[in-house]
Amino acid sequence: MENKESFSYTYSAAEQEEIKKIRSKYVSKDLCEKEDKIAYLRRLDNNVVQKATMLSLIVGVIGTLILGFGMSLFMTDLDKLLGKFENAALPIGVVIGIVGIIFICAAYPIYNRTLIKERAKIAPEIIHITDELMK
Repeated sequence: MENKESFSYTYSAAEQEEIKKIRSKYVSKDLCEKEDKIAYLRRLDNNVVQKATMLSLIVGVIGTLILGFGMSLFMTDLDKLLGKFENAALPIGVVIGIVGIIFICAAYPIYNRTLIKERAKIAPEIIHITDELMK
């Protein structure tokens, strides 16, 4: 009867870093450059999406705030701020609310337009890097 024993080793984070440093000395430079180019490619793509997302979020939040102000203008006592135009709070609030809705509705087309524009800006660089990686 054979007794097979197996061992499992776990290294600390500092030891893992040391192992990676030693390993990187023996890994070919082409592989390291390829990894760096892939990371750079991912970062470029993420920057485009993040920029479009942030711009559309800003427009959407501003639109939501405008819509909320318009709603609260005719649903609460804020109409007293209008002074002698207190009776016009309902139509003014509706108009302000519609402006807010327009901003909210514009957020998605702004996202798409920004995404297309930013992708067109970096397309030559992305294509150049992907051509190098596909060889």
